[in-house]
Amino acid sequence: MKKLALALMVALPIAAAAASWHDAPLIDKNCVEKVKASPDSHTTSCLIQCAKSGYGILDNGKWLKFDSAGNEKALAALKATTKKDHIRVDVTGELEGDSIRVATLSLR
Repeated sequence: MKKLALALMVALPIAAAAASWHDAPLIDKNCVEKVKASPDSHTTSCLIQCAKSGYGILDNGKWLKFDSAGNEKALAALKATTKKDHIRVDVTGELEGDSIRVATLSLR
């Protein structure tokens, strides 16, 4: 029985890890490489214009993409803000590889 339980534990995929990110730059997929060096210069108008490419955050230089719910939350927040650039967010969710299943998102 112990061997079966151990085999199942090894065979099952690793579960998503709950996580949070504070004050992370919000970046769309189209512009990741262009603004990676200076993400705070990325404008709100560009972020809205590139919404169809999908959103994510920079975390230690790595772009983590959002799921569809996260994309919707990010676009709604962008449309509601008066900020022109320096778009930073606080995000909670589950990290799955290089993707975040977004639970909450708020602009800073």
